[in-house]
Amino acid sequence: MSKIVVVGAGAAGLFVAGFLADKGHEVVVFDKNEKAGKKLYITGKGRCNLTNLCPPDEFLANVVRGEKFLRTAIYNFTSYDTVDFFESLGLKTKTERGNRVFPESDKSSDVIRVLKERHCKNVRFKFEKEIASIEKTEEGFVLNSKKDMLFDKVIVATGGKSYKATGSDGAGFRFAKKFGHFVVEPVPALCPIKIKNRFVKKLQGVSLKNVRLTAKTEKRELTFFGEMMFTDEGITGPIVLSLSSNINRAEKVALSLDFKPALTEQQLDARLLRDFEDAKNKEIKSVFRGLFPKAVAEVFENVVKISGDRKVNSITKDERAKIVECIKNFPLEYNGLYDVDAGIVTSGGVELSEINPKTFESKKQSGLYFLGEVLDVDALTGGFNLQICWAIAFTCAKNWQD
Repeated sequence: MSKIVVVGAGAAGLFVAGFLADKGHEVVVFDKNEKAGKKLYITGKGRCNLTNLCPPDEFLANVVRGEKFLRTAIYNFTSYDTVDFFESLGLKTKTERGNRVFPESDKSSDVIRVLKERHCKNVRFKFEKEIASIEKTEEGFVLNSKKDMLFDKVIVATGGKSYKATGSDGAGFRFAKKFGHFVVEPVPALCPIKIKNRFVKKLQGVSLKNVRLTAKTEKRELTFFGEMMFTDEGITGPIVLSLSSNINRAEKVALSLDFKPALTEQQLDARLLRDFEDAKNKEIKSVFRGLFPKAVAEVFENVVKISGDRKVNSITKDERAKIVECIKNFPLEYNGLYDVDAGIVTSGGVELSEINPKTFESKKQSGLYFLGEVLDVDALTGGFNLQICWAIAFTCAKNWQD
């Protein structure tokens, strides 16, 4: 049996530690924080979106980077296995809209508790203990250059670079480089998007439902339908976060918003004609306020360049066509993404071709493993990223060899 150190008490670290300890290995988990699962605690707005309950192929379609690499792990430990696992620990779960699974209590602290106290009951923890260095000697792996911190195997599960306050400061990338690994440049994923348009501050806090956000890059066109919200610098919300993960390495991005995706341009024009007929002696701003929230209506006037004080019966056919075009293709001037620390996850990390996808052992240094967000894998929002951590950790433990 091996003496194993796990660096990082997050999702992947806790999961693999418990399984390996149950196999009889001596497992010690080090974490710089004062407690386990600090990032887990804030996931899903504190509710912890455990997984997304869908078949493996459907799941993999939601992976942005690393789909082929993750295939073995996702089939080894599916989202259904995750639900069964937590239920077996006494954690009741529930499935909500979009197949998102949460603890029935809506408390991420309950997830952390059952992982640490029940799953990791045979694991030793060392908190507020930062690992600054990992070296390979003839005797094994030495941590922090201390002879009493000698281990047979090392599992790096330190996370990426997002949410530094939780301890994700990129330490795992430094360890990887130390052992000759290439690290794909980390960039933010699942984060808000900055917008240059001056009207953004006027719309801060405005939420929109059932809209379509489209991005055209130098390589492809991407569209997401659902909810979004304006911030002081740009936009956020479910469809924005998903889109950000797909454009975070694009050099040029053209954004547009469709306020009425359920209607074709012809249908929308017909609706406007009816609205115009009902309000023909009123000001056009009354029609705009029937189409949008008040703040958006005021901004729309400026963007479409038609004064809200104009009488509806003065609007020409060409101007009506201009209104339809602006509703269906409202321009948003892309200004990049928020900082990497604002991302829910990090895109980038240890180069996948240098890692065994069945064991997650380094191909450059035997006995060294990389799990979770430290790898160059990420997926869309909705429980997919946590499921990746569970699946990777389970597969690593399942295929463990001394």
